[in-house]
Amino acid sequence: MKTFYITTAIDYVNGSPHLGHAYEKVLTDVIARFRRMMGDEVYFLTGTDEHGQKIQQSARARGVAPQAFVDAIAPQFQEMCNRLEISNDDFIRTTEERHKRVVCELLQQLFDKGEIYKAEYQGYYSTRQEQFLQGKGRNEDGSWPEIYGEVTEITESNYFFKLASYQQWLIDHIKANPEFILPRYRAKQVLEFLSEPLNDLCISRPKERLEWGIPLPFDPDFVTYVWFDALTNYYSAVVDKPGVWPASFHVIGKDILVPPHAVYWPIMLHACGIAIPQSILAHGWWSINGAKMSKSTGNFVEPLEFVDTYGVDALRYFLIREMSVGQDSDFSLDQFWVRYNSELANNLGNLVNRTLNMTNRFAASTVPGVGPVGDAETALKAVWEKTHAEVIPLFEEFQFNVGLERIFAFITATNAYIEQRAPWKLGKSTDPADQAILQTSLATMAEALRLGSSLLQAVIPGTVQKIHGVLGYTAGSTWMDELVWGDRLTGKSVEKTCILFPRPDKKV
Repeated sequence: MKTFYITTAIDYVNGSPHLGHAYEKVLTDVIARFRRMMGDEVYFLTGTDEHGQKIQQSARARGVAPQAFVDAIAPQFQEMCNRLEISNDDFIRTTEERHKRVVCELLQQLFDKGEIYKAEYQGYYSTRQEQFLQGKGRNEDGSWPEIYGEVTEITESNYFFKLASYQQWLIDHIKANPEFILPRYRAKQVLEFLSEPLNDLCISRPKERLEWGIPLPFDPDFVTYVWFDALTNYYSAVVDKPGVWPASFHVIGKDILVPPHAVYWPIMLHACGIAIPQSILAHGWWSINGAKMSKSTGNFVEPLEFVDTYGVDALRYFLIREMSVGQDSDFSLDQFWVRYNSELANNLGNLVNRTLNMTNRFAASTVPGVGPVGDAETALKAVWEKTHAEVIPLFEEFQFNVGLERIFAFITATNAYIEQRAPWKLGKSTDPADQAILQTSLATMAEALRLGSSLLQAVIPGTVQKIHGVLGYTAGSTWMDELVWGDRLTGKSVEKTCILFPRPDKKV
């Protein structure tokens, strides 16, 4: 069985992690955890992009060497992964020797084949984006989009990769493989870009202008530019791991789909004779309170500070519940509180504490066996069967927000079942029939909680672990077996109480 290999974009270490970085890591982690739960062998890579002109400029401004600069910033991204409970198997930095070695090997291979040549370039250059620009990227009034910042006209000699000669191959591949670009409507965006002739790709910078990069193996007076450096990380991290490449999914932001990941990267690989990834999944952007994220204006969410206040699973849940993968979404504290209170605290948290409280009061803290089963139990079990039959395909299609909606509908149904059975009333009765129904009710509540929480494992793993702990339960090795309604909790001793989602002392 081939490894399910999934990657995130590598983060540029010219600043601290922000909400967009956190979301991409959490989304990819949810996919990775879900695939592991489904039985796949998963390899999950993330990392940092550490070369380039902006790094060199920032290092000089601080009076430190570029390597010292990136060595100070990269750990912040590693710490973010740790704090967000990201289950990555590897974290690659593009300043590592293992990466630089593979970059040089690929460059030399293409140079020897005649796929890289030297020529003089005259045109426009964006320092902010560190890229040469084509005229078709201008606004209608002739200005350049704000994303490019200051654009200057320059002339210099550089090395170019014969990108244009592979244009038709890429068009044919995209049309023949509808799963290559996801969501599928993004393929239209890529094909529109490819509807005009491609220019060959400038892949170098002269050292007199940029020293901070990987020297070209065939000309040490030049360093390789971002495309043959940063994009190669996905391959360089696993080149020595049999059965991992090609990647199953690259998870990236929509802003770097075209042209880097959907055009440059597959053509680079194909030219090197390397299999290209199965799919590229492009996610949307977060705004904050309806406006663009900006540290300078204060419209900003610092993810680790948020975790300190509300807990890691509260943030993970909100990010996955609120955004439809591929679409943009808005992060507001008001909407966070709606999700936190109504879904996490008052629905799931309430179910946990009702289950513990009733089991302690009426069953000596031990989950009883099931007695007579009535219409109420049959109906709730039917809701469960429908729920988990729907959720797994939704998760497979990355519709996590819809899947979470279905899961919490089942949790709501379980709380409604408790109201219907009213174990607090049955507990007061001396009728043996009522006592038998009470035992069934308590067992049903506990089993429904176990099952519902098991579906949440990829999204809020720490919370699920706590729920299993207070139920005295240790999950088996096969997740799909865990989703079968049964009596696994019979005889388990439960804790007295558990506050999963407390009200924080302060608000970010």
